[in-house]
Amino acid sequence: MSILDDPTSQPDAFHDNVIKHYSRDNLEKLILSALQKAGKDIDNLTPEDLAPIDEFHVRGRKATIELAHEIGLEPDMHVLDVGSGIGGPSRYIAGEFGCRVTGIDLTDAYCRVAQMLAERMGLSNLVTYRQGDACALPFPDASFDVVWTQHTSVNIPDKAIFYQEMYRVLKNGGTLAIYDVLAGPISPVHFPVPWACQPENSYLILPEELRVILDNCGFSIESWKDTTDIARAWFTNISKKIHQSGLTPLGIHILLGPGFKDMAHNQSKNLEEDRVSLAQVVARK
Repeated sequence: MSILDDPTSQPDAFHDNVIKHYSRDNLEKLILSALQKAGKDIDNLTPEDLAPIDEFHVRGRKATIELAHEIGLEPDMHVLDVGSGIGGPSRYIAGEFGCRVTGIDLTDAYCRVAQMLAERMGLSNLVTYRQGDACALPFPDASFDVVWTQHTSVNIPDKAIFYQEMYRVLKNGGTLAIYDVLAGPISPVHFPVPWACQPENSYLILPEELRVILDNCGFSIESWKDTTDIARAWFTNISKKIHQSGLTPLGIHILLGPGFKDMAHNQSKNLEEDRVSLAQVVARK
């Protein structure tokens, strides 16, 4: 998800809304300050130090680890992380498997923070980040061994173009790794949620719709795991902790600001009431 790669271009209203939702002033300083308050050495950061804040999706690092092991990453692979956020999954992949990873995201501040954290972890030789459009990826055909995306399609209205672009930049035989929020059998969704404050900025599709889109793009689905029940239990636990003890010094609330409590509460309700679902999908080109 992103604005056009041309820095002179102007984002349309859709891009404007997404940028506004995810942008926070002085994000680098906010994150470094939160890390220090949590007792972390900001000049010698580890993946464990950053795990509470740099995995901007349900179940955090656990979900990333499960998906990474499901697809069988190898050191010589080049991975594209679409909607890379502040870089937690990409740095995990690079650090754990030795892969070269390129991250692309709409929010310029996220890209800057991701690169800064990679440098502080000694991973800048393996990971790079750029601002770019997920529906017009600025890469040649067949550039990547793996395309990876977590909780990004929620902000993409044209899913066909979104997945067609992933298909285009994958090498033949390459892997598409998805961990995403999908629509549930009950509607509507309670707002605000972590990816949108209003319904008009949220684009969820049903699992069966995603299957059709992937098939139409030419992908062969190798595995599909409904992780809604696990996500529901995880989010219920998080909501209880917030209610009982308040927010921790380090967490996703740093990225989302003062509205986070309402977002977390609504997402827990959405999961409990089957208004959203979660899926881990692996497909092959």
